[in-house]
Amino acid sequence: MNRNGRVPWWVVLVDVITTIVAFIAGYWVRYDLRWFLDVAYDAPLSAYLPFLALYVVVLPLFFVVDGVYRHWPRSWMDQVYRITNSTAKATVLMLAVTFVFRPRYYSRAMLVEVGILTILLLALVRWVEGVVIARLRARGVGIKRAIIVGAGEVGRTVMRTIVACPELGYRVIGFVDDNPEKGHTDIGPFKALGPLENLPAAIDREQADEVIITLPWMYHRKIMGIVRECERRNVRARIVPDLFQMSLSQVNVEDLGGIPLISVREVSISRGALLVKRAVDIFGAVVGLTLGAPLLALIALVIRLDSSGPIIFRQTRVGLRGRLFEMYKFRSMHVGAEEQQDMLAEFNEADGPIFKIRDDPRLTRVGRILRRMSLDELPQLVNVLRGEMSLVGPRPPIPSEVEKYQEWHKKRLEAPPGMTGLWQVSGRSRLSFDEMVLLDIYYIENWSLWLDLKILLRTIPKVLIGEGAY
Repeated sequence: MNRNGRVPWWVVLVDVITTIVAFIAGYWVRYDLRWFLDVAYDAPLSAYLPFLALYVVVLPLFFVVDGVYRHWPRSWMDQVYRITNSTAKATVLMLAVTFVFRPRYYSRAMLVEVGILTILLLALVRWVEGVVIARLRARGVGIKRAIIVGAGEVGRTVMRTIVACPELGYRVIGFVDDNPEKGHTDIGPFKALGPLENLPAAIDREQADEVIITLPWMYHRKIMGIVRECERRNVRARIVPDLFQMSLSQVNVEDLGGIPLISVREVSISRGALLVKRAVDIFGAVVGLTLGAPLLALIALVIRLDSSGPIIFRQTRVGLRGRLFEMYKFRSMHVGAEEQQDMLAEFNEADGPIFKIRDDPRLTRVGRILRRMSLDELPQLVNVLRGEMSLVGPRPPIPSEVEKYQEWHKKRLEAPPGMTGLWQVSGRSRLSFDEMVLLDIYYIENWSLWLDLKILLRTIPKVLIGEGAY
């Protein structure tokens, strides 16, 4: 994304080229390979040139309308969803043209095949683009180094969003705030740079590309002063609209005879949404337990043969709003492993109140494999069926961890705990504890069924390759 917030020109060019390739490939599949349905007559590719011209013009227009190029780059699944929606509309339009003009030699089946190939090829192109961009950003290319002005709730929301959406290409190098308690205290991985008067020096020292201002509206004079300071240093200043310190997800706008009425809601998963989430959880747990029964039985047998002790490990965890429940897992450690944790405290590789060791000596031979593939967590489908957990949500902590929570950490308890979550598919065990909490809070504030589906689909490859799991 350039400084004007527009999609790079090369993305549109690649889309146009891919669209042309997909159209030609559709013709090849239809008339040369003759897949699916045979054709009674042949038609030269030149006969389809008017449709190709229409397709190349109309499809990018649908992309613009459906937001394919808005807020680029989006996550891969978001892009594929919008591309599919736009391509389906363009395909229906081309089919409508054939019904109106009734040409003798046009194959409607070919136009459908073109639409399918367009979706597949553009999805592949977007995946390649994402890999290339991620590699470049890992080397510091294309990363926007940002300083956040204000560490209030709006500023923290920006921080959570940046952690949850690495595809946005931002790296927060610190924040400034005139509040002594905020301006000199780090927030998780985000460095406190002191009061606002330190901003000019911080911009020069940290080589910032952007300054994101999240101050309340009553500080408009100070905000304009910051903007002018950024302009003098040729640094882009961006202001988060502060509607009484609320995000758009908290605001509902209605109309009363032309008078806008704004209502406010608390940022959390509503009761209605929880009911929908619960219905999906029940369906998923029943399907998982039914189809996975042979695998569950095989794992239980292998655990029994490998080491002595119970097959199922039970542990008290903290769930929704602090309620305690007993969580189930396949036993992956030797009996008495919990009592040995204090002896291994010096080897803890995680920060915060959690305990993680990459090569934990307490693991059994089978347990090490189960952990790597996350198969030890399958019995939690029973917890999901009982309503104690969800398929997707923050991981349930143990009570001793919650006792060490800072106040802002406790917001992660406002959603049902899940078998997988946003931080598991965003780096899993490699993340710091504060980054995990930021991602959990972002999940709660932005929950949707679509977000749950994306997390579940992204969990599958993470589990199969064992990335970050230990």
